[in-house]
Amino acid sequence: MTHFYAAGAPTLDTASVRIARAVRGSVAESLAELSRDSAVSATTESRSLRNLARGCAVRAVDDHVGQLAAEGEATPTETEVNESVGLVLAMLFGLGLLQRYVDDPNVENIDVTGAERAFVTYSDGRKELVGPIAESDEELVSMVRAAAARFGLAERRFDSAQPELDLRLPDGSRLSAVMGVTERPVVDIRRHRLPDYTLADLTELGMLSEDLAAFLAAAVRAKRNILVSGAMNTGKTTLLRALAAEIAPSERIVTIEQALELGLDKQRDRHPDCVAMEARLANSEGIGAIGMAQLVRRSLRMNASRVIVGEVLGDEVIPMLNAMSQGRSGSMGTIHADSSAGVFRRLAAYAVQAPEHLPLEATNLLIAGAVHLVLHIDAVTTPDEPPLRQIASVREVVDAEGPLVVSNEIWRPDASGRARLGAPLRDTTVALLASNGYAERSRNGSTTARVWA
Repeated sequence: MTHFYAAGAPTLDTASVRIARAVRGSVAESLAELSRDSAVSATTESRSLRNLARGCAVRAVDDHVGQLAAEGEATPTETEVNESVGLVLAMLFGLGLLQRYVDDPNVENIDVTGAERAFVTYSDGRKELVGPIAESDEELVSMVRAAAARFGLAERRFDSAQPELDLRLPDGSRLSAVMGVTERPVVDIRRHRLPDYTLADLTELGMLSEDLAAFLAAAVRAKRNILVSGAMNTGKTTLLRALAAEIAPSERIVTIEQALELGLDKQRDRHPDCVAMEARLANSEGIGAIGMAQLVRRSLRMNASRVIVGEVLGDEVIPMLNAMSQGRSGSMGTIHADSSAGVFRRLAAYAVQAPEHLPLEATNLLIAGAVHLVLHIDAVTTPDEPPLRQIASVREVVDAEGPLVVSNEIWRPDASGRARLGAPLRDTTVALLASNGYAERSRNGSTTARVWA
């Protein structure tokens, strides 16, 4: 059950915010001058630039506090002074007053509607109303525009001509914003609290059993093509990263996303040979757009061992399935669906809307030749407890027969909703996974004799 309560006093009324707002402009000007003198580009997120900014902020805050004392005004505490310095840096390099929530490891979602209303959802199910987080809607939009200019592979627009924005923040969180099509600007941030988790880590959290973790690890090593399905906020991206952790460091990975989110290319020790590609919107003249489908086709020329599509959303489905069935074994992706069986309907719906207008029978043949496994995640809610995200179903694709994709639910939900052994694996799959370290277990938990570890 989600607990809701309003937070404390509006954040704009605190001494630290007032100080940060008062000195922000002068700090930006000083930083620009020092950046030119120090040959440090003001457009980078380098440590040198941040160190310069911190020095400028500390001096500006000290001067402002001294001025307040000289005028007989109340002076801030040491804590408020330190907070104001941090806020200045957040205004220059981050998301202003929202940054404190982005940096909080216990925050899962941040949903903003207008300058004065922001809801923060925590991992324990609490939901707080905080704010205001900007003085006006115009300032909120300016903050988002500044982030769009700094983050991502290329600067992204956010204005009346381009009222939608999807962006990956430096910590891996996903920002989505709209304006113009809503009465007030809306900003939603989905934080990825578990960016580097492995299957073993997710097992400890209760997302899956040890046996299923061993099965999935072997499936990745065996280069099975895998789709991860589920509703929003069920942990699809987290599971995809954990599956990718089983890929050998020697393999070349190409990731394709609407907005950078996976971050596998940042995990240099785990994935030293990884290229991240991001779709690009058209410029102000309406040219230069590069869609997901085009990037998937491009990946076929990049000598990739595996292609990972962050989220299947539309017409990229056909080139993705073609890539999976044309030598890019071990590829993976996520898709929104309400069940593992529902994935096939969603893929068919995307395919018929694509420029190729692929009919159902042809789509099913393509699915049967490309996808090996479908994993479905459910978020189980219980009273007074945060949602428990767990793998509920695993399907093995067998074949296609006309309007149907034939599959076996080899792991199916038990009474608690967690995946347990269901239909038996096909002999060919058993042999393949066994050669990659998986010992199939029988329904009573013992290792099947005919399978070796």
